[in-house]
Amino acid sequence: MRALDLNAATWRKSSYSNQDGGQCLEIADGFAPVVPVRDSKNPHGPVLAVAADGWSSFVSALRNGELSA
Repeated sequence: MRALDLNAATWRKSSYSNQDGGQCLEIADGFAPVVPVRDSKNPHGPVLAVAADGWSSFVSALRNGELSA
């Protein structure tokens, strides 16, 4: 696997995130076939590259209430 150049990445948080910080993830679009994911509280920390189809399945499961805390 080749390294991702994320220097020009535009990171975004979910619209469900609030301004209190909390435990938020950020993702960067435009890196198909993966979705770069990072901890919003540690923007210079590690990035996890998740396969796009796996990310889509994860988000769908969250929306459908299939995962619990």
